[in-house]
Amino acid sequence: MTNLTEKEKMLAGMPYNSLDKELCEDRLRAKKLCKKFNDLEPDKFEEREAVLKELFQTEQSCYIEPNFFCDYGYNIEIGKNFYANHNCVILDVNKVKIGNNVMFGPNVQVYTATHPLDAQERISGIEMGYAIEIGDNVWIGGGSIICPGVKIGANTTIAAGSVVTKDIPSNVLAAGNPCRVIREL
Repeated sequence: MTNLTEKEKMLAGMPYNSLDKELCEDRLRAKKLCKKFNDLEPDKFEEREAVLKELFQTEQSCYIEPNFFCDYGYNIEIGKNFYANHNCVILDVNKVKIGNNVMFGPNVQVYTATHPLDAQERISGIEMGYAIEIGDNVWIGGGSIICPGVKIGANTTIAAGSVVTKDIPSNVLAAGNPCRVIREL
C-alpha cells in the first residue's frame, strides 16, 4: 500500500501528509467556495444552493445558514432535507455521511480530523482522519461537537453542548461531555 497518494491515505484513515500539494489545492478550492457562500446576500437562495452543490460535488439540495466552513467539501455526503444553522464547521478529511431529515443547531462542529499524540509526529504535518456517520432523522443541538470515527444512530437527539466521543445508538436522547445516553425515545 506504499503507492497510495496522500489523498488515498487520508480517505483510508491512514497517517497522511496534510501538506501534500494536491490536498493543499483541494483545501484552497473549498475555502474559496465557503467564502463565496458566506459572502452571498441572505436572499440569494439559488446562488447559495449552487455554491453548496459545487462544494459538495452533488446534486442534492440542502439548507445551510452562513457562516459555514469545511476542509474539502467533496467528502461530505448529505441526505435529503438537511438543515444546518449558523457557524457549522465540518472538518472532512474523511467521509462525513449525513442521513435524511438531519438538523444541526448553531455552532455544531463535526471533526473527522485528528493528530498524532506524539509531538514530533504532529509537528511533521502528519494527520489522520476517521469517517463519521449520522443516521436519518437526527437532531444535533447547538454547540455540539462530533469527534472522529463516531456513528450516531437514526432518530436520535444529541442535546446542546454535547461532545460525542463514542458511537450513540438509534432512538435515544444523549447529552453531556462526554456524551452518553440519557433515555430511549
